Amino acid sequence: MNISLRAGKSADPSMLVNAPKLVAAYHTQVPDLSVPEQRVAFSISGHRGSAFDTAFNEWHILAISQAICLYRKQQKSDGPLFFGMDTHALSVPALASALEVLAANGVNVMLAEGDEYTPTPAVSHAILAYNRGRTTGLADGIVITPSHNPPHDGGFKYTPLNPAYRAGWRNN
Repeated sequence: MNISLRAGKSADPSMLVNAPKLVAAYHTQVPDLSVPEQRVAFSISGHRGSAFDTAFNEWHILAISQAICLYRKQQKSDGPLFFGMDTHALSVPALASALEVLAANGVNVMLAEGDEYTPTPAVSHAILAYNRGRTTGLADGIVITPSHNPPHDGGFKYTPLNPAYRAGWRNN
């Protein structure tokens, strides 16, 4: 395993992100659907991109959140949705956008007390603990995080209900 020459050192100023400009881009940029890089695109577990590139902004979060609500309705998922976020500059704005959609759709959202930052494993654990022994009213979850991606990226991950998850929860 290679260790970065930057490990243990302060960030170079060229690596820092102007957080106010990033948040402004989140709220003001409008994706052009004819540009593939500006469309919502889920990878392994979610969508990520930079507001500077119009690849992660309010339009994306509103659309993804509504799609999650429609998916939950299709799956007859009526349990709570555990929601966490990390310390990324776009986490609070994305949380606010998503909560508007989730509330409008009547989704019961569970947040950390005091709206504290929540690591992804904590949300996963909360879902598993809540669902253990249940066969109805199962929980799912969302985490806003760019994970290990660059500071200018935002990330939005959804942990859905599916038969494999349900089987695993009942057997634990």
